[in-house]
Amino acid sequence: MTPILELRGITKRFPGVLANDHIDLTLEAGEIHALLGENGAGKTTLMNILYGLYQQDEGEVIVRGQKIEIHSPSDAIAAGIGMVHQHFMLVPVFTVTENVMLGEESIRFGGLLNRAEAADKIRQISEQFGLQVDPDARVEDLPVGVQQRVEIIKLLYREADILILDEPTAVLTPQEADELFKIMHSLVERGKSIIFITHKLREVLDASDRITVIRRGKVIGSTLPAEADQNKLAEMMVGRAVQLEVDRTPAKPGEVVLQVEDLVVLDERRQAAVDGVSFEVRAGEVLGIAGVQGNGQTELVEALTGLRPAQSGRVALLDREITHSSPRQITETGSAHVPEDRQRDGLILDFPIADNLILNTYYQPPFSRGAVLNGPEILRHANELIQEFDIRTPGAFTTAGSLSGGNQQKLIVAREFSRPIKLLIASQPTRGLDVGSVEYIHGRIIQKRDEGCAVLLVSSELDEVMGLSDRIAVMYRGEIVDILQADEATKEGVGLLMAGIHNAV
Repeated sequence: MTPILELRGITKRFPGVLANDHIDLTLEAGEIHALLGENGAGKTTLMNILYGLYQQDEGEVIVRGQKIEIHSPSDAIAAGIGMVHQHFMLVPVFTVTENVMLGEESIRFGGLLNRAEAADKIRQISEQFGLQVDPDARVEDLPVGVQQRVEIIKLLYREADILILDEPTAVLTPQEADELFKIMHSLVERGKSIIFITHKLREVLDASDRITVIRRGKVIGSTLPAEADQNKLAEMMVGRAVQLEVDRTPAKPGEVVLQVEDLVVLDERRQAAVDGVSFEVRAGEVLGIAGVQGNGQTELVEALTGLRPAQSGRVALLDREITHSSPRQITETGSAHVPEDRQRDGLILDFPIADNLILNTYYQPPFSRGAVLNGPEILRHANELIQEFDIRTPGAFTTAGSLSGGNQQKLIVAREFSRPIKLLIASQPTRGLDVGSVEYIHGRIIQKRDEGCAVLLVSSELDEVMGLSDRIAVMYRGEIVDILQADEATKEGVGLLMAGIHNAV
């Protein structure tokens, strides 16, 4: 039987990088085909070629047995190919109907938009595929999981038969992810075919019919879920055995290091993003904050690190009030910060590695003598940390922006962990990283905890929170709805709390 899609010898070069190296891939009709690979392996580049956002340098695309040329997303859509991007392409103030018909407008007599006709078609699609979306709802009022359904409906509205889902569960609760997998199976039962990109190994095994692994731009191999496990897939992705479970001993909590009382923090719209939050973190423990992204975690971390003012409430570090302190004052009190956006808040991309490693200590001995920087000491320090933290780079004068995502994260960790600290605030510390880099960062966080550091971990990855935390606080709409002992919490219960369903654990 002819595959619905074939990619033959797809090659894509960027300056200095061979992103895709003669990749062959097939997608059968009615199949969920998972695409796995490390951060930077080339899987998203490959899908962007298929969707017309990039053009390949070599190779060909064959759909339903016919070679086609795809020069734009319009060409892809005309060929029945649609893509749901990791970051949704929706207009928040528009209704579901307005978002779905955008670019595909139905016009009635008089030149007016025929919203009623579009809404009827959306209801039919929603009912046919079990998507359960109200065409008249405003997108900004919908939960993230339902917004993702709207993205899928956009593709079905345009009669796509081949659906590309890029990291579709990155912002979903476990329950929403399970609902998505049901929808995916409903889609293939009704004749659709899906390419599913993810870095979550368990999801690949649960949701896919076939798995292809890409490493450094090449296809390493394909396998079936029944013939693989997480360890085998991780080894295929990285090229070596990977420890997937965090190896840690029970915590030995000591004194209170961070105390937060009735904290209120406003967002850019002057709304309470953090609404009366209270908690404490002790030396030698990890307090994990779980929650779907966008429930106040970003604003909380910014307030704790001096990057956003608190409206009211109190924050104390080692009994010293830091509620309205500057980032430098908080850093000098013994706090370290691994920010959620490493490129915006963690690094100066045009600066060399050596300079990035002293961004918060450059004015102190031994890195400066008065107003003069001590170049030899800065270089010695950089070379030492490059080796200790396994930063893959040609040298200390390489710019931070030229490093891979995983090595950029190691650079931040090296800077923050290499000085005496009492509190570590790690926000989304492994976002976008491959399993090898995740293993490394997790090990370093637990090492800091075991050295007596208090750790506040903020992550939208529930597996990460449950694997690293000693206690778990769940945030929903700016409030902490519960704080649980990690060994008593269940994934299902925490997932319900993340969705705002109380009395779930």
